[in-house]
Amino acid sequence: MVQLLASEVQQLLHNKFVLILGDSVQRAVYKDLVLLLQKDCLLSPSQLKARGELSFEQDELVAGGQWGRMHNGTHYREVRQFCSDHHLVRFYFLTRVYSEYLEDILQELQGGEHAPDVVIMNSCLWDISRYGPHFWRSYQQNLESLFSRLDQVLPKSCLLVWNTAMPVGKKIKAGFLPRKGPPAPKTQDVLAANFYSSQAARKHHFDVLDLFFHFCRFKKYLQGDGVHWNEHAHRHVSHLLLAHVADAWGVDLPDRGPKGCAIHYSPALSQSPSPPRENLDPPTFSPCGPRPPPPPPPRPRALLPSPPACPRPPLLPLPPPPPHSPHLPPVRPPFAPYPHDSYFSSDHIFQSDQFYFHSDAPSSPPMEFAFDNDYAFGAQPPMPRLPRHCFRQSNPMVYRGFPRYVAQGPYRPWRGKPRRPRRRPAYSESRRQ
Repeated sequence: MVQLLASEVQQLLHNKFVLILGDSVQRAVYKDLVLLLQKDCLLSPSQLKARGELSFEQDELVAGGQWGRMHNGTHYREVRQFCSDHHLVRFYFLTRVYSEYLEDILQELQGGEHAPDVVIMNSCLWDISRYGPHFWRSYQQNLESLFSRLDQVLPKSCLLVWNTAMPVGKKIKAGFLPRKGPPAPKTQDVLAANFYSSQAARKHHFDVLDLFFHFCRFKKYLQGDGVHWNEHAHRHVSHLLLAHVADAWGVDLPDRGPKGCAIHYSPALSQSPSPPRENLDPPTFSPCGPRPPPPPPPRPRALLPSPPACPRPPLLPLPPPPPHSPHLPPVRPPFAPYPHDSYFSSDHIFQSDQFYFHSDAPSSPPMEFAFDNDYAFGAQPPMPRLPRHCFRQSNPMVYRGFPRYVAQGPYRPWRGKPRRPRRRPAYSESRRQ
């Protein structure tokens, strides 16, 4: 996958408004994107763990967080925003996929000055762990209400990308889980929630980015609480999102191989039970360039010695040529032993002795041909050049929910009433000649 630099991300999101909605995992997605818009470096562990801080990499805390009371309840709020001369990124913390608070967010966006160009959203773990035993029915109903409402509110030019929930560990020790209540969500619950949410998003023609598929084999980048991921994984998430956005907008990304923060698959860790966190190797990070290919494994030694090579039997002599009969003419080869490219072109004039064959056997008397008086040898007419068949491999087709187009910046106002086209008045009289 293509690794983007900060200058390329700035150019891709130039004069764009990116809106991110979700839980603490999506907050880390917001932080990595804000950092990537300014620097070519990764998040620090302290930046990943911090929440509700007043400022992060020149952004600001708009509401909630440390401006209010810090807690792990379902009414926790946090609104962050990063605004520069040509970039606007905003984050809303959600504890439920659809609620009255989300309706307030949509009304705030409608009354705002700018319309979002990209919406990145996910809500899963809070929905299936904090809202009673009958959470599946409410989660499916809320998904349908969410996408129906977004289909009505968002402009047609807005690209909505629904992220599926990322994998969780076997033991979850996150702070949002209640001490006394239902058990923590498992991998099967996350898979079921991803299935329902992706089906609902595709039903309303929204894009889906399956992060569970991309990270199901990279459990070593998972944090000790079993929910959050480290800085290498979040940089990979940012690259996946930006590649999806570029594909939807028809932007060609630079052809560059994986660098630096590329994550690598370790089959031994995915097939065997996960060891304790202190025994895991640190994530692979090569800031100086691409990783060299690993040396090939040594070949296993044979258990039994190989048998000695048997000598090949001698070749049989060729049969003698059949005797030539004096009554039959000698057999001549059908073509001359010359290269085809130089003597069989369409505009080549053959010579008289070009197809003369020497033979030791007596040849038959030459045959005489009678020609008309007006017959003359000349150059052969040129053969018509037929068009060559050109097979062009088309680009892979990407089916989107609705046509995309890049709106002109810096920031577009919210959708207004459509203007009616001006019609020319109908003339009753005929045109003058």
